[in-house]
Amino acid sequence: MKASFNNNDVNGKVPLVTVVTVALNAGQYIEQTIQSVLNQTWRPLEFIVVDGASTDATPEIVGRYTDRIDHFISEKDEGIADAMNKGLALATGEYIVFLHADDYFENDHSLEQAMGYCEETTDILACDIRFGKHFKRYRPRGFTWWFNFKTGVFHQGTVCRRAFIERLGGFDKRFRIVMDYDFFLRARLARARLVKAPVILSVMRDTGISTRSDWRSLKSRFDEEKEVHEKNSCSRTRRLMYALYWVLYLTYRRAMYVIKNRTMKI
Repeated sequence: MKASFNNNDVNGKVPLVTVVTVALNAGQYIEQTIQSVLNQTWRPLEFIVVDGASTDATPEIVGRYTDRIDHFISEKDEGIADAMNKGLALATGEYIVFLHADDYFENDHSLEQAMGYCEETTDILACDIRFGKHFKRYRPRGFTWWFNFKTGVFHQGTVCRRAFIERLGGFDKRFRIVMDYDFFLRARLARARLVKAPVILSVMRDTGISTRSDWRSLKSRFDEEKEVHEKNSCSRTRRLMYALYWVLYLTYRRAMYVIKNRTMKI
């Protein structure tokens, strides 16, 4: 694939990329996140940190780097989606990466390598990520048919055109867990131009709210996914499809959860 953007472009087409980091009581990890952003070789780069009025060491740690951070706000918000929208409102970059405070870029060249696959018409650049304690590599499926039911991209591994995010109205604050899936499903329905890049953009720890595996947390995520489907059901056929899916899927997931926990007790 022919690269459209690189740091050596002599035609002045190198776009500004904004990295938005959302944080709340992230003192254990946020310094690694910050350093991974500041060490990126891609230029020009804008960095925004949106903190939800943390009560731990997060504001102090971020404060050590304010001379290299373009915007830092620390105030109460209505959840992750609200904080992401605040970062979006401050951003001036043509493209945006949302890299939360317990995640970090794979290496110093991650953004530069990814942008090498970003074409001038790209709305969403979907990259690989590493996830969990074993740093397993996950590749995005992209906007396949299965995306109607489950996400096929990882927000920590995506570079999105800011104007496109704004055209879709940003992130829906009603969702506290799957606001990214709602956004990407709306993007798919809006025929976003998605390009997959065979490079690892970031590392995602399994410490976030969306990675909890107890049944209560899983059920909360499933309930939000169901609400996303209901919100984006634009026809009677889709509503019927989703109704059948949720009867079957919840039965299957509950059964698998019970079997797994019984096996662990043996």
